[in-house]
Amino acid sequence: MSKRAPPPPPRPGIERVSSMRILGVIVNDKLTAADHVTMLLSSCSHMLYAMRVLRARDTPTTSLNDIFHATVVSRIEYAAPAWSGVCSAADRARLDSMLRRSKRLGYCSNDQPAIADLFSTADDELFHRVKSNSNHVLHPYLPGNTDISYQLRTRSHCMTSQCSTVVLTLL
Repeated sequence: MSKRAPPPPPRPGIERVSSMRILGVIVNDKLTAADHVTMLLSSCSHMLYAMRVLRARDTPTTSLNDIFHATVVSRIEYAAPAWSGVCSAADRARLDSMLRRSKRLGYCSNDQPAIADLFSTADDELFHRVKSNSNHVLHPYLPGNTDISYQLRTRSHCMTSQCSTVVLTLL
């Protein structure tokens, strides 16, 4: 059992916090998404209350689905590639539970993808945007193109794998 090292002494004039909001994403001192997911669920529950009020005023189902996607789903998808990787299985289950409840209440369509699918799609879209735009700020960090003549499996890109390079240098 390794003990966690105590943090360095506080610097004068700098307040020590356990979490902070950076561009709308809450990052905590344990580098987990738990605080961000809690904030998202709170925000989305407020939106679900507004959706209930709209449904009580006879808003059509298609409009409710559009409003749900524009407010709730867009909040979940915002910066998802940045925080979904540190999202625990319990946090994903909490988000999935909220989506299932929204489907059951009729606020979103039944073909609304699960949280894991939303995160995967967001990651794929970000990778495609980085790959196709040579001026993207993340583009220089992509590995070089491969020129292997054989194809063992299909890939969505033509980038080389840096893992094999690392393994070869270790040998």
